[in-house]
Amino acid sequence: MGQRGFASDNNSGIHPQILKAIEEANQGHSVGYGDDFWTKEAIVLFKKEFGDNIEVFFTLTGTGANILGIQSAVQSFHSVICAETAHIQTDECGAPEKFTGSKLIPVSAQNGKITPDLIEKHLHGFGFEHHSQPGLISITQVTELGTVYTVNEIKAMADLAHSHGMYLHMDGARISNAAVSLDLPFKTFTTDAGVDILSFGGTKNGMMIGEAVLFLNPLLSANSKYYRKQAAQLFSKMRFIGAQFVPYLRDEIWKTNATHSNRMAKILEREIRKLKGVEITQPVEGNGVFAIVPTPLISRLQEEFFFYMWDESRSEVRWMTSFDTTEDDIMKFTGLLRILLNE
Repeated sequence: MGQRGFASDNNSGIHPQILKAIEEANQGHSVGYGDDFWTKEAIVLFKKEFGDNIEVFFTLTGTGANILGIQSAVQSFHSVICAETAHIQTDECGAPEKFTGSKLIPVSAQNGKITPDLIEKHLHGFGFEHHSQPGLISITQVTELGTVYTVNEIKAMADLAHSHGMYLHMDGARISNAAVSLDLPFKTFTTDAGVDILSFGGTKNGMMIGEAVLFLNPLLSANSKYYRKQAAQLFSKMRFIGAQFVPYLRDEIWKTNATHSNRMAKILEREIRKLKGVEITQPVEGNGVFAIVPTPLISRLQEEFFFYMWDESRSEVRWMTSFDTTEDDIMKFTGLLRILLNE
């Protein structure tokens, strides 16, 4: 049995209903590459959530979803503006730049959220052949620092992008946690807020494999089927991705799981705030807690409950809760931290 901890919501298993859906889809034969009942039904459900005019493409991974979404909207002479902490900047091995040929322009932000004021200084050189042309803004919801963009913040970013002939992409690896945090339907802070392309994640919230790229601006998807194939993201047995998204959306497993993981993060925050010597560094708005912990204690904590460093220079760590995190997990973890702090 694997070690329980707070390293990543990727480390959790598969929600039982999702696993059952995969098993049920594993009966008999079905046409491959997405021309199956489950994939078609999942697309119908996505359209119910985000609007009838959207286009939906399934991918294997979150990186693949971001690549497909961005590549469909820009050309190699464009630049993509994102937070310096963005997953596309720090954790995708240069894949967006490799596949799109575009330049990523990282923007510094204290809380993981970029704003029009921070971006505007990068919006220059339009029409000047010596400069990469600003083509797309990419934001993450929930951000890599556990914070959540409000509807008005997203609208402001969309307005800024569109006023310059650019597009707005949202990396929604933890979009379900954001929806629960905001207590809003997905459509309100995506389609209705002006987002053009959304990478919709499920594997961090109880699914086994597969993500979705939603072209909320359907005109951008004209060549996406070719880009998806070239990027090795077209899954032959697509029914096993669609089969997961059907109950995930239809039965609101996304909401049940995200509500639980967000609640566990708030309980973890509550217990950590009781301890002297540990400083929480970001608002806890999703399912992540960021904190500065005395350096000598970190490796000893990791032996029992694995987690990742976030910023070694200031001894900042990241703790992620999952759909299957329990209050007992949290109490054992904070109890061990309390003992170590008092040594």
